[in-house]
Amino acid sequence: GDITQKGYEKKRAKLLARYIPLIQGIDPSLQAENRIPGPSQTTAAAPKQQKSRPTTSRDERFRSDVHTEAVQAALAKYKERKMPMPSKRRSVLVHSSVETYTPPDTSSASEDEGSLRRPGRLTSTPLQSHSSVEPWLDRVIQGSSTSSSASSTSSHPGGRPTAAPSAAATPGAAAATALAGREAHTHIDLHSAPPDVTTGLVEHSYFERPQVASVRSVPRGCSGSMLETADGVPVNSRVSSKIQQLLNTLKRPKRPPLKEFFVDDFEELLEVQQPDPNQPKPEGSETSVLRGEPLTAGVPRPPSLLATLQRWGTAQPKSPCLTALDTTGKATYTLTYGKLWSRSLKLAYTLLNKLTSKNEPLLKPGDRVALVFPNSDPVMFMVAFYGCLLAELVPVPIEVPLTRKDAGSQQVGFLLGSCGVSLALTTDACQKGLPKAQTGEVATFKGWPPLSWLVIDGKHLARPPKDWHPLTQDTRTGTAYIEYKTSKEGSTVGVTVSHASLLAQCRALTQACGYSEAETLTNVLDFKRDAGLWHGVLTSVMNRMHVVSIPYALMKANPLSWIQKACFYKARAALVKSRDMHWSLLAQRGQRDVSLSSLRMLIVADGANPWSISSCDAFLNVFQSRGLRPEVICPCASSPEALTVAIRRPPDLGGPPPRKAVLSMNGLSYGVIRVDTEEKLSVLTVQDVGQVMPGANVCVVKLEGTPYLCKTDEVGEICVNSSATGTAYYGLLGITKNVFEAVPVTAGGAPVFDRPFTRTGLLGFIGPVSMSSCTRTGSQRRDTSLQSCPCPSHS
Repeated sequence: GDITQKGYEKKRAKLLARYIPLIQGIDPSLQAENRIPGPSQTTAAAPKQQKSRPTTSRDERFRSDVHTEAVQAALAKYKERKMPMPSKRRSVLVHSSVETYTPPDTSSASEDEGSLRRPGRLTSTPLQSHSSVEPWLDRVIQGSSTSSSASSTSSHPGGRPTAAPSAAATPGAAAATALAGREAHTHIDLHSAPPDVTTGLVEHSYFERPQVASVRSVPRGCSGSMLETADGVPVNSRVSSKIQQLLNTLKRPKRPPLKEFFVDDFEELLEVQQPDPNQPKPEGSETSVLRGEPLTAGVPRPPSLLATLQRWGTAQPKSPCLTALDTTGKATYTLTYGKLWSRSLKLAYTLLNKLTSKNEPLLKPGDRVALVFPNSDPVMFMVAFYGCLLAELVPVPIEVPLTRKDAGSQQVGFLLGSCGVSLALTTDACQKGLPKAQTGEVATFKGWPPLSWLVIDGKHLARPPKDWHPLTQDTRTGTAYIEYKTSKEGSTVGVTVSHASLLAQCRALTQACGYSEAETLTNVLDFKRDAGLWHGVLTSVMNRMHVVSIPYALMKANPLSWIQKACFYKARAALVKSRDMHWSLLAQRGQRDVSLSSLRMLIVADGANPWSISSCDAFLNVFQSRGLRPEVICPCASSPEALTVAIRRPPDLGGPPPRKAVLSMNGLSYGVIRVDTEEKLSVLTVQDVGQVMPGANVCVVKLEGTPYLCKTDEVGEICVNSSATGTAYYGLLGITKNVFEAVPVTAGGAPVFDRPFTRTGLLGFIGPVSMSSCTRTGSQRRDTSLQSCPCPSHS
C-alpha cells in the first residue's frame, strides 16, 4: 500500500547509508557516460519549455499533455524493445526501464527538474556521492529489462510474482533491486515540513536530514511523471489527484494568522478616544420636576368607567356612541349607548356562564382574552372590550393574523402565550377570513398557543337573567387591559394598565382636551391601541361623545374623507396623524365645499414624531382659508408605558400660544440645545408639544447610567410620575423595574420625588412654558440620535 512521506524518508536514509561507499566506488567513466544532462543541455534539447518558475508553483509534469509527450518520446526511443507495460501498483523506486528512464530530450525533464538538481551538484564534496546514484541506477536498470519492484508482489499479495533478474545484470543491480524492495516497506519519521509532491526540494548539508519529495505507490491508471529524490534519482511516480489534494490541504495552515483577520492598528484601538474639546456642552442650570395642574372639581368623578357606561346605557340609550363607515364612506352602523350596554352584558354573561370545560367554567375573573378584530369593525371591538371588563376579564387587543407564518404574528403569539390566553373573541366575518386547517377550524398560527375561538355576533350570545348584574361600582385595583407594544427590534411586550390608571387617564384627557357631553370626534387612528383607544373608546364613553371611526382603507381610497366627515358631522375634535394631513394636501384640489370652522381641537398624535411641524404648517396654509384656526392644531406626545405625556391646549382652555424655534443640528447631535438662525442649512425648526397632563409630574433625565436630572439646555429622556400610566410589562419583572420604577436624582444624588417615575422612551426637554418631546428611544438601550426627527422648542 501507500507509504507516508515521513516513512519513506526515514527508511530511505537508513538503508542508503550502507551503500554510499559502494556507489562512490563506481567507475567514473560510467558516471560520465550516463550523467544526466546539465541545465544548458536540457534547455537546448527542449527549446519549447517554459521559463523556470518558483518552486512553489504547480509542477508542469502533472499536466496531461506534457505527460503524453513524454510517454510518446519514451516509446519511440525504445520501440525496438518489448517491455511489459505496468499493470499493478509498483514501487516508485524501481520499475521497468520504460517506466523509470526518461530521455533527456522529452518535455518531462523540464527546467524545473534542472533547477532543482543544480543546487545538489553545487554543494560540498561529500554530496558528490549522492549525485552519482543517478548514473549508477540508470546503468543498472538499463541492464535489467525484465526486473520489477521486489515490493510489487509483497505489497500486493494478489499480484503475479516478478521475473528473476537477468544474467546480464551486475551485482549492483541485484543490490539496487533488494534495496528498492526493502525501502518500499519501511516507514520513517522525519521532522520535516509537510510533503510536497509537485516540487523537488534543495539538498542541504550531508549531516542534515534531507527534505525530499513525497513518493508513494499509487493505483493503476494515474498519470505518471518523473520526480527526483534527495539523491538526484529520477523516479516515476503515479500520484493520484486525491492524494495530491490531500497533501496540498495538509500543507496549508489550519487558519490564517491573526494579522490577516485584524488590519486595524491595535495601539490605536486601545487608545481611549478623547472627546472633542470644541464640542458643545450643556451650560444651563439643573432642571426641576415640572408639575401639571391638579384635576379640577368640574371634571366628572365617576366611581368607574363601567359605572359611567351603565349610566349612559340606561339613562341615554338612544344617544349615538359610535358610527362605523365602509370603504366608500357610507355609514354602515351607528352603535347607541343602549345597544353598547345591552350587548356588553350579553357577552359578559356568556363568557362567565356558557363556556365550560369538563363541567367547569372555562374562564374565571382575571383571565386574559384575546380580541381579534379588523380595523374596519370598531363596533364589535367596542362590544368585546366592554364585555370583558364587565366579566372581570382582561382584554388583550391584537392584530388580525394574515398568514400562518407571519413574522409579526409570531411575536404576538409569544405575547399571548406569556399572558396565558386560551380564548380569542372575533366576528363571524373575521373568522371566515382566517386561515383554516384541513378540519375546517381556524389554523394554529406559528408561535401561538392553542386557542378556542368565540364568535360574538348577536345570535351566538345568551340573554342574561333579569336578576343578573355585573360588578360596576367598585374601583378595582387589578389589571383592566393589556396593550401590546412592538419595539424597534421586533419584539412584542404587553403593557398592563390597571383600572385606576384607566380611570385617571380618562379624567386627565377630559380636562386637558375640554371634552363635554354629546361632542363629536372623528377618529382616523387605530382604535385598538394608543391614542385611538384612549380617546375613541375610553374617554369618549366617559363623556357620552359620538365617535365617527374612519377606516384606514377609506383613507387610502379617499385621503380627504376625514375632512369631509368632520365637516358633515360638525365634529368638534379630530384625531389624526401628520400622515393624514399630508395626504389631504395632495387630494384637496377641487374640494371647495369643505369647512373646518367647527373644529376646536385637531389632535396630532404621531407617537414617536409628535410635533410634525412641516405637515402642520403646510396644512394650516392651505385650510386656513376654509375655517381652520392656527390655535386649533394641538400636537401631543404619548407612549405605551406612560400613556399621554403632554398635549397642547387651545387658548380657550388656558394654553399658551404655539411656540417654535430654530435649533442647531450640530448641537442636537451632542444632545445640546443651541438656538440658531434659519439662514443656515444645518438647522432644524421645531415646535412644542404642549403642557404636562393634569395630575402628572414630569422630569428629564440623562440617557445613560444613573438617572440624573438634565440641564435646561440638554436633551434627555422624559420620565412621568402619574396615576394615569401603565403599571408593568406583563410577565417581565426585570425590565419592569428598570422602566416603571425609575428614581431620578439630583446632581447631589438626592431623589427628586417620593414616588418612582415611569420612563416614557421619548427624548426631549422642558421649555419655559411647555413640554417638549423628541423621538422614541430604543426598548432596552436609549438612542441619542436626533438626526431623523425634530426636537421641540427652547428659548
